[in-house]
Amino acid sequence: MFGCVVAGRLVQTDAVQVAADKFVFDLPDYENVNHVVVFMLGTVPFPAGMGGAVYFCFPNPGGGDGPVWQLLGFITNDKPSAIFKISGLKLAEGGTPAQPFGTAATTSCMAQLGVSVEPLQHLAQQVPVSSATVSTVDSFHLFTHKMLDNLYNYASSFAVSQAQMTPNPSETFIPSSCVRRWYENFQRRMSQNPNFWKS
Repeated sequence: MFGCVVAGRLVQTDAVQVAADKFVFDLPDYENVNHVVVFMLGTVPFPAGMGGAVYFCFPNPGGGDGPVWQLLGFITNDKPSAIFKISGLKLAEGGTPAQPFGTAATTSCMAQLGVSVEPLQHLAQQVPVSSATVSTVDSFHLFTHKMLDNLYNYASSFAVSQAQMTPNPSETFIPSSCVRRWYENFQRRMSQNPNFWKS
């Protein structure tokens, strides 16, 4: 019913059913995992009114009793996949888990990703760990906006009035109003269709 992907690794569809409504994936070498994608395979939907709470479990870095379980978020029939950032969670509970044999140990600590099938009303009342949420802002759109700001600010830093200009026959001058109009037009088109530049 579920699958998960860690960047640079094969897709995992081998969830172990530990209870009638609970499934877990082992995540070996979890210290080197930054993001994980959890998704429904599309073969079996959730029963009506049900969804899946997604949890991340890792060894207690403080050496306390039992592992640390943290709620990452949810998947449902309407939202059958989600990306979660787990790198910050490993450090949020008191630092990197201890390695009793130092860096010479070759075995990896095991972490798990769990999916618990629960009523949607119950899922709506739970609060996921905020640092696990991946930004929904498209990174290309954000990059483009920052690039436009940088170009406009850089070009504006050279602005001079006509009285301050020194004649230079080999130099071409562009009115700053032209750059500003291009900047505003590009932003408008980007907000209407982020892929307009591909055509």
